[in-house]
Amino acid sequence: MIEFGKLEYYLLVVNAIGALAYLINLLLYRHTANGRIDVIVTMVSLLGGSAGMLLMILLFDRKAEKENMMSRVFIICIFIIQVIMLLIFKGHHAEHFTFAFWKFFAEHRILLIYLGIMNLVTFIVFAIDKVNARANRSRIKIVTLLGLSFAGGSVGGLISMYLFRHKTQKDYFTVGMPLIIVMQVVVLFYVMNAGW
Repeated sequence: MIEFGKLEYYLLVVNAIGALAYLINLLLYRHTANGRIDVIVTMVSLLGGSAGMLLMILLFDRKAEKENMMSRVFIICIFIIQVIMLLIFKGHHAEHFTFAFWKFFAEHRILLIYLGIMNLVTFIVFAIDKVNARANRSRIKIVTLLGLSFAGGSVGGLISMYLFRHKTQKDYFTVGMPLIIVMQVVVLFYVMNAGW
């Protein structure tokens, strides 16, 4: 049987609150013009309630729309960072931490090649979307652009955004892309120090 300590009880409570806050916010988005509680959702997410919110997204709010894109990017990134923080707190890591990213990439060249390709592809896809926007042609979906960024192309996407001045007015890109990069650095740091 799993033993629960104070941390586990705290996480259960804060995630229940997170799920409830997300549902209330979802209902407010659907039924009112400006009665949202985004700040509360953000705070509860940062306090550890992102798993409950992610569960509510999966159960009740699967349709990706421009209005909910920023909260999705934020909640997913915060969730992944919090899972890694929990793993580190619970002792699931190597004996000593290292920040030798280049040494890690030298030992795992396939990962470096993958990230290089993903960043190049993402850069090109953002550029194509900019060209399509100027020519009033069919656009690339926001979910595709963010998906490529989540899959490892975030740096290429960010460079393309500012080089071509594309998507620089959308918070799910201007805030979301740096947040995705931070999340990916945290994931990389943990993988380097997992002690497998």
